[in-house]
Amino acid sequence: MNEWLALPMAVRDVSFAWPWLLLALPLPMLVAWWAKPASNADPALRLPHGTGLQVAQVSRGRRRPARAGSAAMWVAWALLCLAAARPQQLGEPVLPPRAGRELMLALDLSGSMSEPDMELGGQRVDRLTAAKAVLADFLDRRSGDRIGLLAFGRNAYVLTPLTMDHQTVREQLQDSVVGLAGQETALGDAIGLAVKRLRTQSDGQRVVVLLTDGVNTAGALQPAKAAELARDAGVRVHTIAFGGEGSLSLFGFQLPMPGGNDEIDEKGLAAIAATTGGRSFRARDTAELAGIYAEIDRLEPVFRAGEAVRPRLERYAWPLGVAWVLAMLALLRPRQGRA
Repeated sequence: MNEWLALPMAVRDVSFAWPWLLLALPLPMLVAWWAKPASNADPALRLPHGTGLQVAQVSRGRRRPARAGSAAMWVAWALLCLAAARPQQLGEPVLPPRAGRELMLALDLSGSMSEPDMELGGQRVDRLTAAKAVLADFLDRRSGDRIGLLAFGRNAYVLTPLTMDHQTVREQLQDSVVGLAGQETALGDAIGLAVKRLRTQSDGQRVVVLLTDGVNTAGALQPAKAAELARDAGVRVHTIAFGGEGSLSLFGFQLPMPGGNDEIDEKGLAAIAATTGGRSFRARDTAELAGIYAEIDRLEPVFRAGEAVRPRLERYAWPLGVAWVLAMLALLRPRQGRA
C-alpha cells in the first residue's frame, strides 16, 4: 500500500476503458508457433552418381521459427494493443455550474432617500446608507446569480448589466448617491426597464427586487401596467417599502414628522408583487430590512453546485503515435542479404 501511495499521482490516475484488449499482446507469438513447419526429414532431391541414380537424403533439420518482426515491430505491436485498450487519465476536479437567478436590483435614489431616520452600528444614518449596507451583505450570499443594478428617481438607469462579477455591482452600489437619477420617483419606468433587460435572458428564474421609500410621481409607465408586463414576461417582482416615520433635524435633534408613513405607497407596492407572483415587504429600520433580504434569500435560493467531478482524458493518442513511428522505421529499414 505504501509503495502504491508513493507513485506519482499521474500514474495512479491512469486506467483502461477496454482492458480486455490487452489479451492480444501474445497474439503474434501464438501465430508464429501455430505456423511452425514439421521437423521430419524427407528426401530433397536425387543426385546422379556414376552410371546410376542414388537417392540423396538432405536433412533439413529443425528450421528456426520465422521471426514475427524486428524488435521495433514487437514494441509497435505492444503499443498498438495499449492504445486499443484506451488508456485514460483523470483530469483536474471540475465543479458543475451553480444554478442561480437572473436578478435585477432596483434601488430608489430619489431625494427622500437622504432622510436620516435609520440606525447603523449605533449611529444615525440616512436611508440610502442603510440600504447600501444591507444590499452589500445580500450580494455576498448570492454566489451563482447573475445580478444587475438599476437606479431610479425621475428616470431609470441601469448602472450594472446582469453579470457574475458581483464586485463590480458592489462598487457601483457604493458609488450611488441620492439624486443621481433625479429627485422624483418613477416606479413604473424602473420596473419596465428591469423587465426589458431580463426579457432578453434565457428562460429561467428571473427576479426583480425593488426598494423604494416613496410613491410613483414621475415616468411614462404606470406601476400597474409595468407589473402586467413583468407578469407576461415571467418576471417576479419583490417590493420593499423602506423608511421610518420620518424625521426633521432641528439644532442637532431628530424630531418625528407626522404622516411620514403616508409617503410610501404600500398598497400599490403590494399590488405589484401580487400581480407578478412576488412578495411585498415593509421595513421601518435597518434590522427589518436585513431580515427582509434574508427572507428573499430563502424565497429565491441559489442551488448549490454538486460534488466535484474529474473528467476522464483520453491518452490513446500517445502510444498510437509511437507505434506508427516504430512501424515506419521497421518497414523502411534495409533488409540484409541472405547468407
